[in-house]
Amino acid sequence: MPLNYSKWDALELSDDSDIEGHPNVDHKSLVRWKQRDIHEKRAMRNQKIADLHAEIECNDVLLPRLRTITEEVHGAIDGPAQFSKIVEQLRTNPSPAAPKSDAPKPLTYDEMILSLMMQVFNDAKEKGVGKNDDRLREVLIANLKSHVAKLGEKQEELKKELAVEESEKNRKITSEQIHEGWDSKYVPPAPDPSPVKGTHPTHPTQTVSTIEVLNPKAVEQAQVANLAAATPAPAASASTAADDDDDEIPQMTPSLTLFSKIPVREYQRSFEFIQAHRDVYVSGASDALLVEAFTAQRRGESNYAKQCVHQSLLIQYCEKLGKDGVRLFFRRMMSGDPRAEGVFIKDVDDTYAHIVSRVKAAKDEEDEALANGPEQIQLVPENPGTTISFIVPDGPPPEELRLEGPGTEGLDIERVREALQMRWDVYNSFSDDLKAALKDQSLEAVNKCLGRMKVDDAEKIVGLLDNAGILSFAEGGIRDETGKAEDPEEE
Repeated sequence: MPLNYSKWDALELSDDSDIEGHPNVDHKSLVRWKQRDIHEKRAMRNQKIADLHAEIECNDVLLPRLRTITEEVHGAIDGPAQFSKIVEQLRTNPSPAAPKSDAPKPLTYDEMILSLMMQVFNDAKEKGVGKNDDRLREVLIANLKSHVAKLGEKQEELKKELAVEESEKNRKITSEQIHEGWDSKYVPPAPDPSPVKGTHPTHPTQTVSTIEVLNPKAVEQAQVANLAAATPAPAASASTAADDDDDEIPQMTPSLTLFSKIPVREYQRSFEFIQAHRDVYVSGASDALLVEAFTAQRRGESNYAKQCVHQSLLIQYCEKLGKDGVRLFFRRMMSGDPRAEGVFIKDVDDTYAHIVSRVKAAKDEEDEALANGPEQIQLVPENPGTTISFIVPDGPPPEELRLEGPGTEGLDIERVREALQMRWDVYNSFSDDLKAALKDQSLEAVNKCLGRMKVDDAEKIVGLLDNAGILSFAEGGIRDETGKAEDPEEE
């Protein structure tokens, strides 16, 4: 059977030794130039494919929204009023959702939609159709439908262009497409944990060697004492699971969830469950049960919370009693000796009481925080005599910029132009109400704008004001006062 070598026709080599050039030109230089040319073209094609994917994904979001807006305006009794309502909602309550981008502050989908709708309205104005014109509804709908059609056509063109670029990319075999065909990365799954070793606490099946002692009662007392000594402190157990925010919170597994549903003091069922489900007797299981107890108590499920505490301490006792702790613990609990069980039940009650107190304290803190109002960032003068003002730019720096006056001799005019341009760009990035407050030199109005923002967003705005040189103070300095305040009044 003849071998088919045609697949190697698509192999693209960047170090082809058959490159021919001028005899006075070094052959190695030609090879390196050929390599660089191939890699540069490949990188440009990959970047173009990535850009096309990004634009298509963005249009996939914008196109359905534009169609919905068009239908809403068309179906409304008062189309222009519905159009204005949508514009106002996009301005005052925009969504932060935005396409993936490497830009520091990419445009959101709502900003794109708002810009297009303002373009639709301006097109109507250019046609001589005013707000009170009866033709406004038809013109707005026609313009919206036109943009929907254009965006749909653009989307089809982008998909065709993407198909061409990807076809061209796949036409040649490159190093990026070489995969290891015979090197297996398969890792077999870990085997299930083996069952807990030990005999049934009430029905032993093994032959056990016993040692006869002179005082068996003393041995019984010693075992009870050892069981009590292995008791973990209730406060430390609860705080470890519920209060430690630095460690990763353990998660409940399906087996642990079933284990937590076993009622209190059902030792036989608990022992059989551990024998059948080895994964509940692992590191971190007791902490996960305590966290679940804390969460259940917050939901008001007190019975279930206590069950979780009971099962958590049950596992802790077994671990504390050593290698044969499971068998020893359950044999003592089911022996009928009230002293051994009394130690354990007291620990369960104390730990559950600690969790109840922690849940109550947490709820009291939350209620107090809600009563005092949300956190805010406010601009407050550092000293009583300090005044805060705002240097608001009138526009971008002029083309012919001159530096005059004392202190300007050593300044670089281009650096000054960049600083002025940055101040103007920062100012233009603010919302209309914040720009109006800055222009009016009203500290109260600026603080109201900051108060309506989230704390993180307000901190970014203050940082921009400071870095752009818009924020000015007479002496001392300013501080960001983060505290509890009432909801700001609407202007």
